[in-house]
Amino acid sequence: MQQTENYINAMADYFDQSVATSSDDQLFAAGYLRGHIDLAVGTLQLQEQAFSVDTLQQQVAQSLQQAISAGELNDADQALVVDIWQHLQQLPC
Repeated sequence: MQQTENYINAMADYFDQSVATSSDDQLFAAGYLRGHIDLAVGTLQLQEQAFSVDTLQQQVAQSLQQAISAGELNDADQALVVDIWQHLQQLPC
């Protein structure tokens, strides 16, 4: 569980640090993605079971895919969200 907590903290740090240097579009994409991550973490915590980084990533990916399929993002925003998500998946735990 410590690895998962470290990963969640690393993502939060990334979002916090990017505020100063991001464009408005990047901030929107980061905030949108952070909402999906927070939702996934909350949902997994409600299950009251330890969860892994892989489980969290799968939950976020599924949530994003549903949102994209529902047309929640235009192409430019979708590209930004996917780019940030790909970067976050590579963060060390």
